[in-house]
Amino acid sequence: MTALIFPGDYHISAATGGQDIGDSGPIVVLVHGAGMDRTAWSLQTRWLAHHGCPAIAIDLPGHGASPEGELPSIDAYAEWLAGLVRAMDRPVHVVGHSMGSFIALECAPKVELASITLVGTAAAMPVHPALLDAAEANDPLAAQLMAGWAFAPATRTGPHPSPGNSMVGANLAMVAQTKNGVLFKDLSACVDYQSAVETAASLSLPVTFLLGALDKMTPVRAAQPLVDAIAHATVEIVPGVGHMVMIEAPKATRANIAATVGPHV
Repeated sequence: MTALIFPGDYHISAATGGQDIGDSGPIVVLVHGAGMDRTAWSLQTRWLAHHGCPAIAIDLPGHGASPEGELPSIDAYAEWLAGLVRAMDRPVHVVGHSMGSFIALECAPKVELASITLVGTAAAMPVHPALLDAAEANDPLAAQLMAGWAFAPATRTGPHPSPGNSMVGANLAMVAQTKNGVLFKDLSACVDYQSAVETAASLSLPVTFLLGALDKMTPVRAAQPLVDAIAHATVEIVPGVGHMVMIEAPKATRANIAATVGPHV
């Protein structure tokens, strides 16, 4: 983890892949999902950083090692991210997963971005009542439910791309260490956000969808209204994986980001 300070008193915690991000040129900003943190992108950050593209996987306010408190809504997180983009003052490609995809989407009209990539997204994100109830009670069951639903059958029992790790176990540990109350607020923010299609229809910047073919949390069909709203969007459906595309299919995720960023990678 690296503590980064940008103009405007933006103090953030982020992973940079062990490389200096510099202060100019394109950069990829990776935004995690509900109850998660920067480590969700560990299989992308270092690769990008060592292949000619500065990247930061951020901890959203209230998550991971962030020095700030959590925010109450998707729009509030998008405003925070837009402020960070302005402070960076360079071309920014935002890649967001799940809740992070909503934040990326809502950020796009607020500030000039080079592109957005929406991973594991949908036009709306209803949350199972059992998960909401467990999250509200700060019950460990919430992390267990998320870990159980987030992976496709083959990846749930298969090896982690990083030897010696467990995909489900690592995801369970990441969500389980979230501060009390944060996961419930995140999930509630996803449920409350109903502007995705309207916002998507207003966009003219490059937009890429990266979807897991076996995603149970945000099924491919649930993203179709967003895809339909952005006629110029690029869509890639990754076979055999679920909601945690960047962990289940790290090479496909990296290739997708590299293709979007273009000649800088």
